[in-house]
Amino acid sequence: MSDLLGIGASGLRAYSRALATVGDNIANAQTPGYARRTLQLGEALGAGDTPFVRANVSPGGVTIKGLSRSVDAWLNADARISSGDAERAGTKLAWLDRVETALSDETNGIKTGLTKVFTTADELTADPSNRTLRSQFLQAVDDVASGFRTAAGQLSDMADGISDAATSAVDQFNADLNALEQINVGLRKARPGSTGEATLLDERDRLIDQLSAQGGVTASFDDRGAATLRATASGDILVGGGVVTPVTATTAADGRVSFSLAGGAPFTTATGSLAGLAEASNHVADQRAALDTMASDFAGQLNAAHQAGTDADGNPGAALFTGTGSAATLTAVPLTADQVAAADASGANGNMLAFGAMRGANDPESKWAGHMASQSQATASARAQDAAATTRADAAAAARGTVSEVDLDREAADLMRFQQAYSAAARTIQVARETMQALLSAI
Repeated sequence: MSDLLGIGASGLRAYSRALATVGDNIANAQTPGYARRTLQLGEALGAGDTPFVRANVSPGGVTIKGLSRSVDAWLNADARISSGDAERAGTKLAWLDRVETALSDETNGIKTGLTKVFTTADELTADPSNRTLRSQFLQAVDDVASGFRTAAGQLSDMADGISDAATSAVDQFNADLNALEQINVGLRKARPGSTGEATLLDERDRLIDQLSAQGGVTASFDDRGAATLRATASGDILVGGGVVTPVTATTAADGRVSFSLAGGAPFTTATGSLAGLAEASNHVADQRAALDTMASDFAGQLNAAHQAGTDADGNPGAALFTGTGSAATLTAVPLTADQVAAADASGANGNMLAFGAMRGANDPESKWAGHMASQSQATASARAQDAAATTRADAAAAARGTVSEVDLDREAADLMRFQQAYSAAARTIQVARETMQALLSAI
């Protein structure tokens, strides 16, 4: 009877724990990073038996071997890589969309202003003494200068925004590195197969997922599950051996963002949101330089053209722009209508005719249109990359989910199975009790 009681008691303990595990799975079905848990049960050998002699093994009940998590290391690694690629593409696209908006005609009016400058110049060829047209010409010049300043200001603010975002991202990255080291400490102390260990492993995987989405990292694990994290590109250790190596962000004078490890070694990553921010900062810096070049070239062309003519009083034409060194400082000179140099030696409208002749393959209008086309193409390419990377990441996450996520139908079936097993174990104890009472009553 003692064997029967022992078998029933072991069943109660095992199936009670199994029911609790199923309950944890159901309760955490929607918890991000939670991996389905399974209680590993095995046959307990009867008293007096040894692992070397099984001929006389008698039933000994159920023993709990530990708790296992439903994970696939390859699927985890694949999901992390694809997540990093998706974060890089998404971060870059978000900033390129803003650049396109900053350079659009709806925001700065540069395209409209350039067209108006040449359109008004064409109208002045027919009526060079018209003061209204002269004033419109000067207003168009001022609109173009204002548009360049607006675009330069928005790109400058964007560069500052990327720098701030990089600093915040690095702070979060370092906080996650420190948290991962604390998880490593906990895993080295946790009892193997326990619920506590499983919870720590879930948090470890969640942190590595997040770090992979932020920057290129590669993880390896020891026999207790503690992680060693390395920079994928260089192999430098970020977390390992009780040491955490933080990352810092540096912003150059032109707004380009770069990252380095403590000690000065570069932290180069081609994936994750940090890579997206670095690429976006490079693009914005290139756009700012190109905008300055176009503003300077445009101002130089129009200044030279206007100064080649004479105004209404017969004086040489004045410069139309000052501050031609950059788009941010480009300013229209406050001229009067009479100071518009519409004439030249050939006639009263000769200089305006020369203005019209500037329009062509290399005029400011076509240069600006070409620049906007290049920006649109870059944004479209980034959008295509983002769509492909997102689809890839979703597929990888779904593949991992088929292994790790909780299936409520399966849990419901396990719940019924373990409830019946628990009832059977309880009935075993009851039968042993009734048999013992019957034997005692017969004495």
